[in-house]
Amino acid sequence: MKMAANGQIENTVIRPATLADVDSLWIIETSCFGSDQLSRRSFKWMIEKANALLLVAEQQHVILGYVLLLYARGTSLARIYSLAVLPEYRQQKVAGKLMQEAEHAALAAGRSFIRLEVRVDNPTAIMLYTKLGYHQFDIVSDYYADHANALRMMKVLQPQPDELPQQVVHYPQSTDFTCGPASLMMAMKTLQPTLHLDQGLELQLWREATTIFMTSGHGGCSAQGLALAAWRRHFDTTLITNSHDVPFVNSVRSEDKKVVMEQVHQDFMRQLNSSTVKQQTRPLDVNVLREYLNDDALAVVLISSYRLNRSKSPHWVVLVSISDTFVYFHDPDIDWDDDKTLTDSFYVPVTHKEFNRMLGYGKPRYQAAVILHLAT
Repeated sequence: MKMAANGQIENTVIRPATLADVDSLWIIETSCFGSDQLSRRSFKWMIEKANALLLVAEQQHVILGYVLLLYARGTSLARIYSLAVLPEYRQQKVAGKLMQEAEHAALAAGRSFIRLEVRVDNPTAIMLYTKLGYHQFDIVSDYYADHANALRMMKVLQPQPDELPQQVVHYPQSTDFTCGPASLMMAMKTLQPTLHLDQGLELQLWREATTIFMTSGHGGCSAQGLALAAWRRHFDTTLITNSHDVPFVNSVRSEDKKVVMEQVHQDFMRQLNSSTVKQQTRPLDVNVLREYLNDDALAVVLISSYRLNRSKSPHWVVLVSISDTFVYFHDPDIDWDDDKTLTDSFYVPVTHKEFNRMLGYGKPRYQAAVILHLAT
């Protein structure tokens, strides 16, 4: 997150930005930041189309500063993307008032967590966030355009906050079609820290687990293929599906493709039946998955990405923790083009109700999870 402010002066109004404010916002941006600047076009996008809230601080028709809040779709997470106050209005608590209004808006929008990034060499900003109740939970090397490091900080807005787990490795997928392998790699690396993660392993896992065809592009990975890949690497593996149907076959129209996918699936099933992978056929929900996580397992779970990014496609994530209120997962997909960062993609908090809606893909809904324990 960018921050060029310390700052509420009396008679200051905090309101949503309008297109009429874009020129003033651009002046603030160029006055506060020498790099990583938002363009006029970006401000217009944030005001009109983005899943975001842009607030400005105004006094006597003068825009003093702004705060940009991004919402992670389908989750309980919001992120402060940028905060800036004109130099002549700093030290007057403008930034603090903007932050407090952003938090109120996030809570009203159903968000329970706010995260942000701040430069490690900006003690004024760090002091402000700490005073407001933000706590550091990560540090990122070479984050900004000038190669400065960033602290990741978070504030829990809900009463009686859950503790954020911090022990599970995150690995971002390097292609559009390797969410399954990337999720499996996160789980395997966490359970077996000596495992080396790189694109070579990611692609090898994809080759082992792919269904070959999908609607378009490269084939996705099935739960059966992922379970076999984990088992071959000596993990105690459990495969849970709610159906014996061929996964994703209804997502393709070509009969030839369907035949190939069915053959791949039958081959996976023959291998599974000759393995020690434990197989279960049962519906999945948060309560079922929680039993495994309470037993020190990790779960690679199939969800529909629609509730996250409005893309109707199957998607794999790794489930890392379930509290009384939230499900936390690592998402291997980081949409850099939508101003997302790793902050939006790991320990993603989602309510139980929302996650149960995400579980599975297609019509009829196909549910699947690959559960990993470290082999004893």
